[in-house]
Amino acid sequence: MERDTLFLVKPGFSDPAYPGQSFFCWHCALIEGLLAGFPEFAARLDVRRVAWPRPRGEVIEMAGEANQWLPLLILAEGEASPHETGRHEGRALIADKDAILSALAERHGFPLPHP
Repeated sequence: MERDTLFLVKPGFSDPAYPGQSFFCWHCALIEGLLAGFPEFAARLDVRRVAWPRPRGEVIEMAGEANQWLPLLILAEGEASPHETGRHEGRALIADKDAILSALAERHGFPLPHP
C-alpha cells in the first residue's frame, strides 16, 4: 500500500432496526465535505466508500475484523502517526474523526477545523 487509504460509509443506507428510513454517517459526511472542498488534497488519498452493513470485507482485509469502525484512515505501509488509534499487521490505523482530520492536515495539506 503506497498511499493512505480512507474508508467511508456510502450514504443513503438502511438499518433493519429502523424500517423505511435512510441514513448517513455524519462523521463520514463531515470528511466527505472536506474532500469535496479540497479536491487537490483528496487526490493524494485512496478513498474507498463501502456499504454500511457488516462484515465489511474490504475493510477487514486491510484492517482486521476488529477494526471495521468507519471512518477509518489506514496509513501507507511503514508510516506512523501520533494520531494512531491502533495497528493491524504493521499498518497504522486512525479511527477517530478528529484524529483523522488532524492526520489529513499533517499528512496531506488539508486545513485544520477552526477551534
